[in-house]
Amino acid sequence: MTSDFALSSPLVPRVSEKDAKALQYIEEITRNAATFQETVLAEILSRNANSEYLQRYKLGGATDRETFKLKLPLITYEDIKPDIQRMADGDRSAVLLASPISEFLKSSGTSSGEQKLFPSTQEELDRRHFQISLLRAVMNRCVPDLDKGKGLYFLFVRPETRTPGGLLVRPASNSMYKSDHFKTRLHDYTSPIEAILCADSFQSMYTHMLCGLLEREQVLRLGALFASGLLRAMRFLQIHWQALANDIETGTLNQKITDPSIRDCMARILKPRPELAELIRMECSEENWEGIIARIWPNTKYLDAIATGSMAQYIHLLDYYSGSLPIASMLYSSSECFFGLNLNPMCKTSEASYTIMPNMAYFEFLLHDPGSPASTSDFQPPKLVDLVDVEVGKEYEPIITNYTGLYRYKVGDILRVAGFHNASPHFHFVRRKDALLSIDYDKTDEADLQKAVENASRLLREFDTRILEYTSYAEKKTNPGHHVIYWEILVKDPANSPTDDVLKQCCLAMEESLDSAYREARVVDKTIGPLEIRLVKTGTFEELMDYAISRGASINQYKVARCVSSTSILKLLDSRVISKHFSPSLPHWTT
Repeated sequence: MTSDFALSSPLVPRVSEKDAKALQYIEEITRNAATFQETVLAEILSRNANSEYLQRYKLGGATDRETFKLKLPLITYEDIKPDIQRMADGDRSAVLLASPISEFLKSSGTSSGEQKLFPSTQEELDRRHFQISLLRAVMNRCVPDLDKGKGLYFLFVRPETRTPGGLLVRPASNSMYKSDHFKTRLHDYTSPIEAILCADSFQSMYTHMLCGLLEREQVLRLGALFASGLLRAMRFLQIHWQALANDIETGTLNQKITDPSIRDCMARILKPRPELAELIRMECSEENWEGIIARIWPNTKYLDAIATGSMAQYIHLLDYYSGSLPIASMLYSSSECFFGLNLNPMCKTSEASYTIMPNMAYFEFLLHDPGSPASTSDFQPPKLVDLVDVEVGKEYEPIITNYTGLYRYKVGDILRVAGFHNASPHFHFVRRKDALLSIDYDKTDEADLQKAVENASRLLREFDTRILEYTSYAEKKTNPGHHVIYWEILVKDPANSPTDDVLKQCCLAMEESLDSAYREARVVDKTIGPLEIRLVKTGTFEELMDYAISRGASINQYKVARCVSSTSILKLLDSRVISKHFSPSLPHWTT
Protein backbone atom coordinates (compact mmCIF):
# COMPACT_ATOMS: atom_id res chain seq x y z
CA MET A 1 0.00 0.00 0.00
CA THR A 2 2.31 2.67 -1.27
CA SER A 3 1.75 6.05 -2.84
CA ASP A 4 3.23 7.06 -6.18
CA PHE A 5 1.68 10.48 -5.87
CA ALA A 6 4.37 13.12 -5.45
CA LEU A 7 3.40 16.64 -4.49
CA SER A 8 6.74 17.94 -5.69
CA SER A 9 9.39 16.34 -7.87
CA PRO A 10 11.89 17.47 -10.49
CA LEU A 11 9.71 15.64 -13.03
CA VAL A 12 6.46 17.21 -11.84
CA PRO A 13 5.53 20.85 -12.52
CA ARG A 14 5.06 23.15 -9.57
CA VAL A 15 1.42 23.62 -8.63
CA SER A 16 -0.48 26.50 -7.12
CA GLU A 17 -1.13 26.71 -3.40
CA LYS A 18 -4.79 25.84 -4.02
CA ASP A 19 -3.87 22.73 -6.02
CA ALA A 20 -1.27 21.73 -3.45
CA LYS A 21 -3.94 21.75 -0.75
CA ALA A 22 -6.23 19.62 -2.93
CA LEU A 23 -3.45 17.10 -3.59
CA GLN A 24 -2.63 16.98 0.10
CA TYR A 25 -6.30 16.29 0.86
CA ILE A 26 -6.25 13.32 -1.54
CA GLU A 27 -3.22 12.01 0.32
CA GLU A 28 -4.98 12.41 3.65
CA ILE A 29 -8.22 10.64 2.75
CA THR A 30 -6.52 7.78 0.91
CA ARG A 31 -3.97 7.27 3.69
CA ASN A 32 -6.78 7.12 6.27
CA ALA A 33 -9.34 5.38 4.07
CA ALA A 34 -10.62 3.01 6.77
CA THR A 35 -11.26 5.87 9.21
CA PHE A 36 -12.99 7.98 6.59
CA GLN A 37 -15.19 5.04 5.60
CA GLU A 38 -16.24 4.42 9.18
CA THR A 39 -17.03 8.13 9.63
CA VAL A 40 -18.99 8.33 6.38
CA LEU A 41 -21.18 5.35 7.26
CA ALA A 42 -21.88 6.63 10.77
CA GLU A 43 -22.79 10.04 9.38
CA ILE A 44 -25.17 8.60 6.76
CA LEU A 45 -26.92 6.34 9.26
CA SER A 46 -27.15 9.03 11.93
CA ARG A 47 -28.64 11.60 9.57
CA ASN A 48 -31.24 9.20 8.23
CA ALA A 49 -32.00 7.26 11.41
CA ASN A 50 -35.66 8.33 11.28
CA SER A 51 -36.12 7.50 7.60
CA GLU A 52 -38.82 5.01 6.84
CA TYR A 53 -36.36 2.71 5.07
CA LEU A 54 -33.94 2.33 8.00
CA GLN A 55 -36.81 1.94 10.44
CA ARG A 56 -38.26 -0.75 8.19
CA TYR A 57 -35.20 -2.85 8.91
CA LYS A 58 -35.20 -1.97 12.62
CA LEU A 59 -31.75 -0.42 12.68
CA GLY A 60 -32.74 1.36 15.88
CA GLY A 61 -30.42 4.32 15.41
CA ALA A 62 -27.29 2.12 15.26
CA THR A 63 -24.39 3.57 13.26
CA ASP A 64 -21.81 0.77 13.55
CA ARG A 65 -20.82 -1.41 10.61
CA GLU A 66 -21.64 -4.72 12.27
CA THR A 67 -25.31 -3.87 12.92
CA PHE A 68 -25.62 -2.22 9.53
CA LYS A 69 -24.36 -5.31 7.70
CA LEU A 70 -26.42 -7.66 9.83
CA LYS A 71 -29.76 -5.94 9.34
CA LEU A 72 -29.70 -4.31 5.91
CA PRO A 73 -29.94 -6.47 2.78
CA LEU A 74 -28.17 -6.01 -0.52
CA ILE A 75 -30.57 -4.38 -2.96
CA THR A 76 -31.10 -3.55 -6.63
CA TYR A 77 -33.12 -0.73 -8.13
CA GLU A 78 -36.24 -2.89 -8.29
CA ASP A 79 -36.21 -3.24 -4.49
CA ILE A 80 -36.53 0.50 -3.92
CA LYS A 81 -38.46 1.43 -7.04
CA PRO A 82 -41.80 1.66 -5.13
CA ASP A 83 -40.18 3.99 -2.57
CA ILE A 84 -38.73 6.21 -5.30
CA GLN A 85 -42.08 6.27 -7.08
CA ARG A 86 -43.78 7.48 -3.87
CA MET A 87 -41.21 10.27 -3.58
CA ALA A 88 -41.67 11.16 -7.25
CA ASP A 89 -45.44 11.29 -6.75
CA GLY A 90 -45.06 13.89 -4.02
CA ASP A 91 -44.48 12.07 -0.71
CA ARG A 92 -42.28 14.56 1.20
CA SER A 93 -41.80 12.39 4.28
CA ALA A 94 -38.42 10.85 5.07
CA VAL A 95 -38.90 7.76 2.91
CA LEU A 96 -35.26 7.02 2.07
CA LEU A 97 -33.44 10.02 3.54
CA ALA A 98 -34.06 12.89 5.91
CA SER A 99 -32.64 15.74 3.78
CA PRO A 100 -34.95 17.59 1.37
CA ILE A 101 -34.65 16.32 -2.20
CA SER A 102 -33.72 18.98 -4.74
CA GLU A 103 -34.18 16.83 -7.86
CA PHE A 104 -34.04 13.34 -9.33
CA LEU A 105 -31.02 12.35 -11.38
CA LYS A 106 -31.87 10.23 -14.39
CA SER A 107 -29.56 7.43 -15.46
CA SER A 108 -28.66 7.10 -19.13
CA GLY A 109 -30.56 3.84 -19.49
CA THR A 110 -28.18 2.65 -22.20
CA SER A 111 -25.97 0.23 -20.26
CA SER A 112 -28.71 -1.98 -18.87
CA GLY A 113 -31.79 -0.76 -20.68
CA GLU A 114 -34.07 0.90 -18.13
CA GLN A 115 -33.80 4.55 -17.17
CA LYS A 116 -33.72 4.94 -13.40
CA LEU A 117 -34.39 7.87 -11.08
CA PHE A 118 -32.16 8.61 -8.10
CA PRO A 119 -32.91 11.26 -5.46
CA SER A 120 -30.34 14.02 -5.09
CA THR A 121 -29.73 17.01 -2.86
CA GLN A 122 -27.90 20.31 -3.13
CA GLU A 123 -25.30 18.97 -0.71
CA GLU A 124 -24.62 16.02 -3.02
CA LEU A 125 -24.11 18.38 -5.96
CA ASP A 126 -21.64 20.38 -3.87
CA ARG A 127 -19.86 17.16 -2.95
CA ARG A 128 -19.46 16.17 -6.61
CA HIS A 129 -18.16 19.57 -7.57
CA PHE A 130 -15.58 19.31 -4.82
CA GLN A 131 -14.34 16.04 -6.30
CA ILE A 132 -14.05 17.74 -9.70
CA SER A 133 -11.88 20.39 -8.08
CA LEU A 134 -9.58 17.62 -6.84
CA LEU A 135 -9.45 16.24 -10.36
CA ARG A 136 -8.39 19.62 -11.75
CA ALA A 137 -5.53 19.70 -9.24
CA VAL A 138 -4.40 16.24 -10.37
CA MET A 139 -4.48 17.33 -14.02
CA ASN A 140 -2.55 20.54 -13.30
CA ARG A 141 0.09 18.45 -11.55
CA CYS A 142 0.50 16.26 -14.64
CA VAL A 143 0.24 18.83 -17.44
CA PRO A 144 1.83 22.27 -16.98
CA ASP A 145 0.34 25.59 -18.05
CA LEU A 146 -3.24 24.45 -18.62
CA ASP A 147 -4.35 27.83 -17.28
CA LYS A 148 -2.69 29.50 -20.27
CA GLY A 149 -5.29 28.16 -22.71
CA LYS A 150 -8.78 26.72 -23.00
CA GLY A 151 -10.58 23.44 -23.52
CA LEU A 152 -12.85 22.63 -26.45
CA TYR A 153 -15.43 20.47 -24.70
CA PHE A 154 -18.51 19.01 -26.35
CA LEU A 155 -20.98 19.31 -23.47
CA PHE A 156 -24.74 18.98 -23.88
CA VAL A 157 -27.94 19.18 -21.86
CA ARG A 158 -31.20 17.32 -22.33
CA PRO A 159 -34.77 18.57 -21.93
CA GLU A 160 -35.89 18.33 -18.33
CA THR A 161 -39.17 17.02 -16.96
CA ARG A 162 -40.93 16.99 -13.61
CA THR A 163 -42.37 14.17 -11.57
CA PRO A 164 -46.09 14.11 -10.72
CA GLY A 165 -45.05 15.61 -7.39
CA GLY A 166 -43.29 18.52 -9.09
CA LEU A 167 -39.63 17.55 -8.62
CA LEU A 168 -37.16 18.16 -11.41
CA VAL A 169 -35.91 15.12 -13.37
CA ARG A 170 -32.71 15.50 -15.38
CA PRO A 171 -29.37 13.83 -16.12
CA ALA A 172 -26.56 14.48 -13.67
CA SER A 173 -24.74 16.39 -16.41
CA ASN A 174 -27.59 18.92 -16.66
CA SER A 175 -27.37 19.46 -12.93
CA MET A 176 -23.62 20.06 -13.14
CA TYR A 177 -23.68 22.43 -16.12
CA LYS A 178 -26.50 24.58 -14.70
CA SER A 179 -24.89 24.99 -11.29
CA ASP A 180 -23.22 28.11 -9.95
CA HIS A 181 -20.04 26.05 -9.49
CA PHE A 182 -19.80 25.40 -13.23
CA LYS A 183 -20.43 29.03 -14.16
CA THR A 184 -17.31 30.06 -12.27
CA ARG A 185 -15.23 27.85 -14.60
CA LEU A 186 -16.60 29.06 -17.96
CA HIS A 187 -13.37 30.92 -18.72
CA ASP A 188 -11.75 27.47 -19.10
CA TYR A 189 -13.88 26.64 -22.15
CA THR A 190 -14.08 27.91 -25.72
CA SER A 191 -17.86 27.49 -25.76
CA PRO A 192 -20.23 30.07 -24.26
CA ILE A 193 -22.82 28.89 -21.75
CA GLU A 194 -25.50 29.45 -24.40
CA ALA A 195 -24.04 26.63 -26.50
CA ILE A 196 -23.85 24.24 -23.55
CA LEU A 197 -27.39 24.91 -22.34
CA CYS A 198 -29.06 24.72 -25.78
CA ALA A 199 -31.28 21.61 -25.75
CA ASP A 200 -31.08 21.19 -29.53
CA SER A 201 -28.10 18.85 -30.02
CA PHE A 202 -27.36 20.00 -33.60
CA GLN A 203 -27.30 23.68 -32.72
CA SER A 204 -25.27 22.98 -29.60
CA MET A 205 -22.70 20.87 -31.46
CA TYR A 206 -22.44 23.39 -34.31
CA THR A 207 -21.76 26.24 -31.89
CA HIS A 208 -19.23 24.20 -29.89
CA MET A 209 -17.33 23.40 -33.07
CA LEU A 210 -17.54 26.93 -34.45
CA CYS A 211 -16.21 28.48 -31.23
CA GLY A 212 -13.48 25.85 -31.04
CA LEU A 213 -12.35 26.71 -34.56
CA LEU A 214 -12.39 30.44 -33.83
CA GLU A 215 -10.07 29.89 -30.85
CA ARG A 216 -8.01 27.09 -32.41
CA GLU A 217 -4.68 28.43 -31.14
CA GLN A 218 -5.95 28.76 -27.55
CA VAL A 219 -7.21 25.14 -27.41
CA LEU A 220 -4.99 22.98 -25.19
CA ARG A 221 -7.35 20.01 -24.81
CA LEU A 222 -10.41 18.52 -26.49
CA GLY A 223 -12.97 16.73 -24.40
CA ALA A 224 -16.32 14.99 -24.09
CA LEU A 225 -17.77 12.80 -21.38
CA PHE A 226 -17.10 9.61 -23.36
CA ALA A 227 -14.71 8.74 -26.18
CA SER A 228 -17.71 8.14 -28.45
CA GLY A 229 -18.68 11.80 -27.95
CA LEU A 230 -15.36 13.00 -29.32
CA LEU A 231 -15.77 10.75 -32.35
CA ARG A 232 -19.25 12.15 -32.97
CA ALA A 233 -17.69 15.62 -32.92
CA MET A 234 -15.10 14.61 -35.52
CA ARG A 235 -17.77 13.10 -37.78
CA PHE A 236 -19.80 16.27 -37.35
CA LEU A 237 -16.81 18.31 -38.54
CA GLN A 238 -16.40 16.01 -41.55
CA ILE A 239 -20.01 16.68 -42.55
CA HIS A 240 -20.29 20.39 -41.74
CA TRP A 241 -16.82 21.92 -42.27
CA GLN A 242 -17.88 23.81 -45.38
CA ALA A 243 -20.73 25.57 -43.57
CA LEU A 244 -18.49 26.31 -40.60
CA ALA A 245 -15.78 27.76 -42.86
CA ASN A 246 -18.36 29.93 -44.58
CA ASP A 247 -19.52 31.34 -41.22
CA ILE A 248 -15.92 32.14 -40.30
CA GLU A 249 -15.17 33.74 -43.65
CA THR A 250 -18.25 35.98 -43.70
CA GLY A 251 -18.63 36.59 -39.96
CA THR A 252 -22.29 35.52 -40.15
CA LEU A 253 -24.00 32.59 -38.43
CA ASN A 254 -25.60 29.71 -40.31
CA GLN A 255 -29.35 30.25 -40.63
CA LYS A 256 -29.94 26.71 -39.32
CA ILE A 257 -28.93 28.03 -35.91
CA THR A 258 -32.20 29.53 -34.70
CA ASP A 259 -31.77 29.56 -30.93
CA PRO A 260 -32.09 33.28 -30.00
CA SER A 261 -29.59 33.17 -27.15
CA ILE A 262 -26.95 31.54 -29.35
CA ARG A 263 -27.54 33.99 -32.19
CA ASP A 264 -27.23 36.95 -29.83
CA CYS A 265 -24.06 35.53 -28.29
CA MET A 266 -22.40 34.65 -31.60
CA ALA A 267 -23.24 38.09 -33.04
CA ARG A 268 -20.78 39.47 -30.47
CA ILE A 269 -18.13 36.85 -31.21
CA LEU A 270 -18.19 36.27 -35.00
CA LYS A 271 -16.11 38.58 -37.19
CA PRO A 272 -14.96 37.91 -40.77
CA ARG A 273 -11.73 35.86 -40.70
CA PRO A 274 -11.05 34.73 -44.29
CA GLU A 275 -7.54 33.42 -43.57
CA LEU A 276 -8.81 31.09 -40.86
CA ALA A 277 -11.63 29.93 -43.13
CA GLU A 278 -9.12 29.12 -45.87
CA LEU A 279 -6.97 27.10 -43.44
CA ILE A 280 -9.99 25.05 -42.36
CA ARG A 281 -10.97 24.41 -45.99
CA MET A 282 -7.43 23.36 -46.82
CA GLU A 283 -7.21 20.87 -43.93
CA CYS A 284 -10.74 19.48 -44.08
CA SER A 285 -10.86 19.04 -47.84
CA GLU A 286 -8.01 16.56 -47.63
CA GLU A 287 -9.14 12.96 -48.07
CA ASN A 288 -6.82 11.80 -45.30
CA TRP A 289 -8.07 12.94 -41.88
CA GLU A 290 -5.32 11.26 -39.92
CA GLY A 291 -4.04 13.70 -37.30
CA ILE A 292 -6.73 16.28 -38.12
CA ILE A 293 -7.05 17.32 -34.45
CA ALA A 294 -3.36 18.15 -34.17
CA ARG A 295 -3.47 20.03 -37.49
CA ILE A 296 -6.48 22.19 -36.70
CA TRP A 297 -5.76 22.60 -32.99
CA PRO A 298 -1.94 22.53 -33.00
CA ASN A 299 -1.44 23.23 -29.29
CA THR A 300 -3.59 20.35 -28.05
CA LYS A 301 -1.82 18.47 -25.26
CA TYR A 302 -4.31 15.67 -24.64
CA LEU A 303 -7.85 14.42 -25.15
CA ASP A 304 -10.17 14.29 -22.15
CA ALA A 305 -12.75 11.49 -22.36
CA ILE A 306 -13.57 8.22 -20.66
CA ALA A 307 -12.02 5.53 -22.86
CA THR A 308 -12.16 2.53 -20.54
CA GLY A 309 -14.61 -0.39 -20.51
CA SER A 310 -16.76 -0.46 -23.63
CA MET A 311 -15.26 2.89 -24.70
CA ALA A 312 -11.85 1.27 -25.22
CA GLN A 313 -12.86 0.19 -28.73
CA TYR A 314 -12.69 3.85 -29.82
CA ILE A 315 -9.05 4.37 -28.83
CA HIS A 316 -7.67 3.46 -32.26
CA LEU A 317 -10.03 5.92 -33.97
CA LEU A 318 -9.13 8.70 -31.54
CA ASP A 319 -5.46 7.92 -32.18
CA TYR A 320 -6.16 8.21 -35.91
CA TYR A 321 -7.86 11.59 -35.67
CA SER A 322 -5.48 13.05 -33.09
CA GLY A 323 -2.13 11.69 -34.20
CA SER A 324 -1.99 9.54 -31.05
CA LEU A 325 -2.35 12.31 -28.48
CA PRO A 326 -2.67 11.07 -24.87
CA ILE A 327 -6.23 10.23 -23.79
CA ALA A 328 -6.99 11.10 -20.17
CA SER A 329 -9.75 8.90 -18.71
CA MET A 330 -10.12 10.97 -15.61
CA LEU A 331 -13.02 9.80 -13.48
CA TYR A 332 -15.37 6.97 -12.62
CA SER A 333 -18.83 8.25 -11.84
CA SER A 334 -22.52 7.45 -12.34
CA SER A 335 -25.94 8.83 -11.49
CA GLU A 336 -25.84 6.78 -8.30
CA CYS A 337 -22.47 7.88 -6.99
CA PHE A 338 -19.16 9.59 -7.70
CA PHE A 339 -16.64 6.78 -7.16
CA GLY A 340 -13.11 7.83 -7.89
CA LEU A 341 -10.37 9.63 -9.80
CA ASN A 342 -7.57 8.55 -12.10
CA LEU A 343 -4.56 9.86 -10.20
CA ASN A 344 -2.28 9.10 -13.13
CA PRO A 345 -4.41 10.45 -15.99
CA MET A 346 -1.59 10.61 -18.56
CA CYS A 347 -0.89 6.89 -18.34
CA LYS A 348 -1.58 4.55 -21.25
CA THR A 349 -5.34 4.38 -21.70
CA SER A 350 -5.28 0.59 -21.35
CA GLU A 351 -3.68 1.03 -17.91
CA ALA A 352 -6.15 3.63 -16.60
CA SER A 353 -7.46 2.91 -13.13
CA TYR A 354 -9.60 4.83 -10.68
CA THR A 355 -8.75 5.39 -7.03
CA ILE A 356 -11.87 5.24 -4.89
CA MET A 357 -12.41 8.42 -2.87
CA PRO A 358 -13.43 7.21 0.61
CA ASN A 359 -15.24 10.44 1.50
CA MET A 360 -17.97 10.09 -1.16
CA ALA A 361 -19.94 7.08 0.08
CA TYR A 362 -19.55 3.90 2.07
CA PHE A 363 -18.19 1.19 -0.20
CA GLU A 364 -18.41 -2.57 0.07
CA PHE A 365 -17.32 -5.03 -2.56
CA LEU A 366 -18.93 -8.30 -3.60
CA LEU A 367 -16.41 -10.81 -4.88
CA HIS A 368 -17.15 -11.70 -8.50
CA ASP A 369 -16.05 -15.25 -9.15
CA PRO A 370 -18.37 -17.06 -11.58
CA GLY A 371 -16.44 -20.30 -11.15
CA SER A 372 -16.97 -20.42 -7.40
CA PRO A 373 -19.98 -22.33 -6.03
CA ALA A 374 -20.25 -19.76 -3.24
CA SER A 375 -20.95 -17.02 -5.76
CA THR A 376 -24.07 -18.79 -7.03
CA SER A 377 -25.25 -20.66 -3.97
CA ASP A 378 -28.51 -19.75 -2.29
CA PHE A 379 -27.24 -21.21 0.97
CA GLN A 380 -23.96 -19.39 1.52
CA PRO A 381 -23.70 -15.67 2.27
CA PRO A 382 -22.09 -13.49 -0.39
CA LYS A 383 -18.40 -12.69 -0.03
CA LEU A 384 -18.38 -9.00 0.90
CA VAL A 385 -15.32 -7.01 1.91
CA ASP A 386 -14.72 -3.40 2.89
CA LEU A 387 -12.87 -0.86 0.74
CA VAL A 388 -9.44 -1.37 2.32
CA ASP A 389 -9.72 -5.17 2.30
CA VAL A 390 -10.04 -5.91 -1.41
CA GLU A 391 -7.26 -7.99 -2.97
CA VAL A 392 -5.13 -7.03 -5.96
CA GLY A 393 -6.05 -8.95 -9.11
CA LYS A 394 -9.52 -9.97 -7.96
CA GLU A 395 -12.77 -8.74 -9.47
CA TYR A 396 -15.62 -7.23 -7.47
CA GLU A 397 -19.00 -5.63 -7.86
CA PRO A 398 -19.20 -2.36 -5.88
CA ILE A 399 -22.00 -2.04 -3.30
CA ILE A 400 -22.67 1.55 -2.25
CA THR A 401 -24.35 3.31 0.65
CA ASN A 402 -24.57 7.00 -0.18
CA TYR A 403 -25.85 10.24 1.34
CA THR A 404 -28.95 10.33 -0.86
CA GLY A 405 -30.91 7.25 0.12
CA LEU A 406 -29.18 4.22 -1.36
CA TYR A 407 -28.26 1.56 1.20
CA ARG A 408 -26.14 -1.44 0.16
CA TYR A 409 -27.08 -0.84 -3.46
CA LYS A 410 -25.61 -3.16 -6.12
CA VAL A 411 -24.21 -0.92 -8.84
CA GLY A 412 -23.87 -3.64 -11.49
CA ASP A 413 -20.29 -2.87 -12.59
CA ILE A 414 -17.40 -5.32 -12.47
CA LEU A 415 -14.08 -3.84 -11.33
CA ARG A 416 -10.63 -5.43 -11.08
CA VAL A 417 -8.24 -4.27 -8.34
CA ALA A 418 -5.09 -2.89 -9.95
CA GLY A 419 -3.31 -1.82 -6.77
CA PHE A 420 -3.48 0.67 -3.92
CA HIS A 421 -2.82 4.36 -3.54
CA ASN A 422 -1.93 4.53 0.14
CA ALA A 423 -4.76 2.52 1.76
CA SER A 424 -7.37 3.15 -0.94
CA PRO A 425 -7.57 0.73 -3.88
CA HIS A 426 -7.58 1.71 -7.51
CA PHE A 427 -9.59 -0.34 -9.99
CA HIS A 428 -9.74 -1.10 -13.67
CA PHE A 429 -13.28 -0.88 -15.00
CA VAL A 430 -13.96 -4.28 -16.60
CA ARG A 431 -17.57 -4.24 -17.77
CA ARG A 432 -21.21 -4.08 -16.81
CA LYS A 433 -22.25 -7.19 -14.95
CA ASP A 434 -25.52 -7.72 -16.79
CA ALA A 435 -24.37 -7.15 -20.38
CA LEU A 436 -24.57 -10.76 -21.62
CA LEU A 437 -25.06 -12.41 -25.00
CA SER A 438 -26.30 -15.99 -24.61
CA ILE A 439 -27.91 -18.68 -26.78
CA ASP A 440 -27.51 -21.85 -24.72
CA TYR A 441 -25.34 -22.26 -21.61
CA ASP A 442 -22.76 -19.90 -23.11
CA LYS A 443 -22.42 -16.42 -21.64
CA THR A 444 -20.52 -13.80 -23.64
CA ASP A 445 -19.98 -10.64 -21.64
CA GLU A 446 -19.16 -7.16 -22.88
CA ALA A 447 -15.40 -7.55 -22.45
CA ASP A 448 -15.32 -10.90 -24.30
CA LEU A 449 -17.39 -9.48 -27.16
CA GLN A 450 -15.12 -6.45 -27.46
CA LYS A 451 -12.03 -8.66 -27.56
CA ALA A 452 -13.61 -10.78 -30.30
CA VAL A 453 -14.46 -7.70 -32.38
CA GLU A 454 -10.92 -6.35 -31.95
CA ASN A 455 -9.41 -9.65 -33.07
CA ALA A 456 -11.65 -9.79 -36.12
CA SER A 457 -10.88 -6.18 -37.00
CA ARG A 458 -7.24 -7.12 -37.62
CA LEU A 459 -8.34 -8.83 -40.83
CA LEU A 460 -9.62 -5.49 -42.11
CA ARG A 461 -6.33 -3.63 -41.77
CA GLU A 462 -4.98 -4.56 -45.20
CA PHE A 463 -8.12 -2.97 -46.66
CA ASP A 464 -7.60 0.19 -44.60
CA THR A 465 -11.03 -0.42 -43.08
CA ARG A 466 -12.07 0.31 -39.51
CA ILE A 467 -15.05 -0.73 -37.37
CA LEU A 468 -16.82 2.44 -36.27
CA GLU A 469 -19.54 0.87 -34.12
CA TYR A 470 -21.05 -2.48 -33.29
CA THR A 471 -23.77 -4.14 -31.30
CA SER A 472 -25.08 -7.68 -31.01
CA TYR A 473 -28.23 -9.74 -30.74
CA ALA A 474 -28.95 -13.31 -29.68
CA GLU A 475 -31.06 -14.61 -32.57
CA LYS A 476 -33.13 -17.47 -31.14
CA LYS A 477 -35.79 -17.76 -33.83
CA THR A 478 -33.45 -19.82 -36.00
CA ASN A 479 -32.72 -23.45 -35.15
CA PRO A 480 -30.19 -23.51 -33.69
CA GLY A 481 -29.93 -19.94 -32.51
CA HIS A 482 -26.86 -17.86 -33.31
CA HIS A 483 -25.08 -14.61 -32.50
CA VAL A 484 -25.74 -11.67 -34.82
CA ILE A 485 -23.17 -8.87 -34.79
CA TYR A 486 -24.06 -5.56 -36.45
CA TRP A 487 -21.04 -3.65 -37.79
CA GLU A 488 -20.79 -0.15 -39.17
CA ILE A 489 -17.45 0.14 -40.93
CA LEU A 490 -15.40 2.94 -42.46
CA VAL A 491 -13.86 1.97 -45.81
CA LYS A 492 -11.17 4.39 -46.92
CA ASP A 493 -11.09 3.19 -50.54
CA PRO A 494 -14.35 1.66 -51.88
CA ALA A 495 -12.35 0.04 -54.68
CA ASN A 496 -10.44 -1.92 -52.03
CA SER A 497 -13.24 -2.82 -49.62
CA PRO A 498 -13.20 -6.15 -47.78
CA THR A 499 -14.75 -9.03 -49.72
CA ASP A 500 -17.42 -11.47 -48.63
CA ASP A 501 -14.73 -14.09 -47.99
CA VAL A 502 -12.82 -11.70 -45.73
CA LEU A 503 -15.94 -10.83 -43.75
CA LYS A 504 -16.71 -14.54 -43.40
CA GLN A 505 -13.23 -14.97 -41.95
CA CYS A 506 -14.03 -12.11 -39.56
CA CYS A 507 -17.01 -14.14 -38.35
CA LEU A 508 -14.76 -17.14 -37.73
CA ALA A 509 -12.13 -14.97 -36.03
CA MET A 510 -14.80 -13.74 -33.62
CA GLU A 511 -15.88 -17.31 -32.87
CA GLU A 512 -12.28 -18.36 -32.24
CA SER A 513 -12.03 -15.50 -29.73
CA LEU A 514 -15.08 -16.49 -27.70
CA ASP A 515 -14.78 -18.71 -24.63
CA SER A 516 -14.70 -22.50 -24.44
CA ALA A 517 -18.39 -22.75 -23.43
CA TYR A 518 -19.41 -21.02 -26.66
CA ARG A 519 -17.10 -23.13 -28.80
CA GLU A 520 -18.19 -26.37 -27.11
CA ALA A 521 -21.85 -25.54 -27.71
CA ARG A 522 -21.01 -24.65 -31.32
CA VAL A 523 -18.80 -27.64 -32.14
CA VAL A 524 -19.79 -30.49 -29.84
CA ASP A 525 -23.41 -29.87 -28.87
CA LYS A 526 -24.29 -28.02 -32.08
CA THR A 527 -26.76 -25.87 -30.10
CA ILE A 528 -25.36 -22.66 -31.56
CA GLY A 529 -25.30 -21.87 -35.27
CA PRO A 530 -22.64 -19.98 -37.26
CA LEU A 531 -21.97 -16.44 -36.08
CA GLU A 532 -23.35 -13.78 -38.44
CA ILE A 533 -22.03 -10.29 -39.20
CA ARG A 534 -24.52 -7.83 -40.67
CA LEU A 535 -22.99 -4.72 -42.19
CA VAL A 536 -25.18 -1.63 -41.84
CA LYS A 537 -25.25 1.65 -43.76
CA THR A 538 -23.05 4.55 -42.72
CA GLY A 539 -24.84 6.64 -40.12
CA THR A 540 -26.95 3.80 -38.71
CA PHE A 541 -25.56 4.15 -35.20
CA GLU A 542 -26.10 7.90 -35.33
CA GLU A 543 -29.75 7.09 -36.04
CA LEU A 544 -29.76 4.75 -33.04
CA MET A 545 -28.43 7.56 -30.87
CA ASP A 546 -31.08 9.95 -32.22
CA TYR A 547 -33.74 7.35 -31.44
CA ALA A 548 -32.45 6.94 -27.87
CA ILE A 549 -32.31 10.71 -27.37
CA SER A 550 -35.87 11.07 -28.68
CA ARG A 551 -36.90 8.67 -25.92
CA GLY A 552 -35.16 10.66 -23.18
CA ALA A 553 -31.52 9.51 -23.19
CA SER A 554 -28.86 12.16 -22.55
CA ILE A 555 -26.42 12.85 -25.40
CA ASN A 556 -23.65 13.25 -22.78
CA GLN A 557 -24.36 9.90 -21.15
CA TYR A 558 -25.33 7.95 -24.27
CA LYS A 559 -23.40 4.74 -24.84
CA VAL A 560 -24.12 2.21 -27.56
CA ALA A 561 -25.63 -0.91 -25.98
CA ARG A 562 -23.39 -3.82 -26.92
CA CYS A 563 -26.28 -6.27 -26.79
CA VAL A 564 -29.80 -5.32 -27.85
CA SER A 565 -33.18 -7.03 -27.71
CA SER A 566 -35.66 -4.19 -28.26
CA THR A 567 -37.94 -4.94 -31.20
CA SER A 568 -37.91 -1.32 -32.38
CA ILE A 569 -34.10 -1.10 -32.27
CA LEU A 570 -33.69 -4.41 -34.10
CA LYS A 571 -36.18 -3.26 -36.72
CA LEU A 572 -34.16 -0.08 -37.27
CA LEU A 573 -30.89 -2.01 -37.49
CA ASP A 574 -32.26 -4.61 -39.89
CA SER A 575 -33.74 -1.92 -42.13
CA ARG A 576 -30.19 -0.56 -42.62
CA VAL A 577 -28.44 -3.87 -43.36
CA ILE A 578 -26.48 -3.85 -46.64
CA SER A 579 -24.94 -7.35 -46.45
CA LYS A 580 -24.89 -10.51 -44.34
CA HIS A 581 -21.96 -12.83 -43.74
CA PHE A 582 -21.73 -16.15 -41.85
CA SER A 583 -18.85 -18.04 -40.30
CA PRO A 584 -17.64 -20.53 -42.96
CA SER A 585 -16.51 -23.27 -40.59
CA LEU A 586 -16.46 -24.43 -37.00
CA PRO A 587 -14.09 -22.77 -34.50
CA HIS A 588 -11.27 -24.74 -32.92
CA TRP A 589 -12.26 -26.98 -30.05
CA THR A 590 -10.42 -29.61 -28.00
CA THR A 591 -11.51 -31.39 -24.83
